[in-house]
Amino acid sequence: MNTDTVRAILADDERLMREQLVLALQQAWPQLRIDAQARNGQEALQAVQQWRPDVVFLDIRMPALNGIDTARAIVDWADSEDTLAPEIVFITAYDQYAIEAFEHGAVDYLLKPAE
Repeated sequence: MNTDTVRAILADDERLMREQLVLALQQAWPQLRIDAQARNGQEALQAVQQWRPDVVFLDIRMPALNGIDTARAIVDWADSEDTLAPEIVFITAYDQYAIEAFEHGAVDYLLKPAE
């Protein structure tokens, strides 16, 4: 793997939003490689376990597991595997979850529409 490449997972329950975020992230961060996209928190957790990304972009409101519960599950999984958890970035339309997101390991919290 190229040492400049950063591997990522993107989770959002809205397909169009995922597509827009992929395009925006590719433009803003050319070294970013999105290994998988997830439609819900459960798929995101499974993708993290499979791909072991450097960063995970999570929506807050998703089916199966919401973003906060997904972040918590990712950190718990990483601890159980004795590995570093990926950096977690929330991209959401809801500002009221920011404090809770940072309490569960978020490194950033972006409000949609993210530019």
